[in-house]
Formats: sequence, structure tokens, C-alpha cells
Amino acid sequence: MDEETIIKSVKKTGAVVTVEEHQVMAGMGSAVAEVLVSGLPAGRQVPMEFVGAQDRFGESGEPEELIEKFGIGVSDIKEAVKKVLKRK
Repeated sequence: MDEETIIKSVKKTGAVVTVEEHQVMAGMGSAVAEVLVSGLPAGRQVPMEFVGAQDRFGESGEPEELIEKFGIGVSDIKEAVKKVLKRK
């Protein structure tokens, strides 16, 4: 994980949205959060949104259908961005 780039980006944007095609628990978002906790000045809070499967079992199906069913489609990402920007 490129910690330097993540911290540089967060300092520039002031917000984070991570997107992953599996469970968000212990996933990419969690790893990014760990980088920020250790790499940003103490007390600095950065709003984050995690787009991914929310504590659900996997299912079989067509990729496009599953993306929508698990809430990781384009519209879900756009909503996460809007939500995180409101919290800046």
C-alpha cells in the first residue's frame, strides 16, 4: 500500500471514499483508515465512506446484477462521494 500517496491525497482533498468488491470489514477501507490514523497529525479527522459488501454472504449471479445487489455500483459510489463531501 502506497501510504505516502494516500496521506498526500487526503491532505489535498480532506475526504476519503474507498470502493471494494467484497466485504468492507477488514478490507481496503480498513487498511486506508489505519494509514491515516498513523500518518496524519493527532486529532485530525477525515470523513470516510466505505463502499462494498456490508456484512453479507456472497451470492452467485451475473456481475452487473451482483454489483447493484451488493451496493457497489456507480450510483452507490456517487452517493458515497456526496455523503463524504457533506461531512467535510
